[in-house]
Amino acid sequence: MLVDKSAKKIVDTVTPTGARVNGPIPLPTNKNIFTVNRSTFVNKKSREQFELNSYCRLLDIYESTQKTVDALMKMELPSGVEVEIKV
Repeated sequence: MLVDKSAKKIVDTVTPTGARVNGPIPLPTNKNIFTVNRSTFVNKKSREQFELNSYCRLLDIYESTQKTVDALMKMELPSGVEVEIKV
């Protein structure tokens, strides 16, 4: 999975800078289900469902230095992966 590969890449980038990493911890999956009519006018009972899943991982980084922050800022992750940094 793309999220797991990205989390491993973050851990591999952060550990040589001397920081300690706790995780990745999988968080519950958010599932959004959308129901749409198949037809615009007739066949009201004919519907189609789409599902959107959001996967999250939590990484705790302890004893970070300026090198750690620089390494995280320079790292490139694939599209579709969003990183949120809280200090």
